[in-house]
Amino acid sequence: MMKTLMTSAALLMAASGAIAETYVLDPTHTEVRFYWNHAGLTEQHGEWLGISGTIEFDAENVTATSADIAIDPASIHTGVVALDDELKGEMFFNAEAYPEIRFTSTSAVQTGAETMRLIGDLTVKDNTHSAVLDVNMKFMGSHPLGGYFDFYQGEWIGVEATSSLLRSEYGVGLYAPLTSDVVRLEISAEMRAGGWPAE
Repeated sequence: MMKTLMTSAALLMAASGAIAETYVLDPTHTEVRFYWNHAGLTEQHGEWLGISGTIEFDAENVTATSADIAIDPASIHTGVVALDDELKGEMFFNAEAYPEIRFTSTSAVQTGAETMRLIGDLTVKDNTHSAVLDVNMKFMGSHPLGGYFDFYQGEWIGVEATSSLLRSEYGVGLYAPLTSDVVRLEISAEMRAGGWPAE
């Protein structure tokens, strides 16, 4: 699929003379979910609701792909208010003192016809470590809803990505390993080329 998407995009880009495109995350259709094991009993999950960022994508040169993504740690949502408050607090993300989680890619590798791997620096509470996102390209082209809503006009890409992290490396390791140190990330993101005009 990525090969087909890349070929179609390359033809469009060649016709327009473009080299790469900046895609802006749609915060209303981008989800960053995290999963952990709760003391060996069950798998639990939560998500962050405040997400922004851009992806530079060149269909003719996937290895030139780059990403710069920011997450507001205070936007954490688990469905349990008391847990949300604890996670925002000093013992975990300390969102007041550290108001941003950031991932900045440093390299990209095409791993298949529809997949790539983004390697970069993830910073949480001033702790920066290398992180890997395995990305699956799900869609590239005109948004199917563009004919109905102005918001969806233009060219879009849709991706899903996964990663695995040790939370203790980022200063949020309280109760590990009883509550698992390993945290799985799952990301679903829709991005529009060029973003949206300023209002």
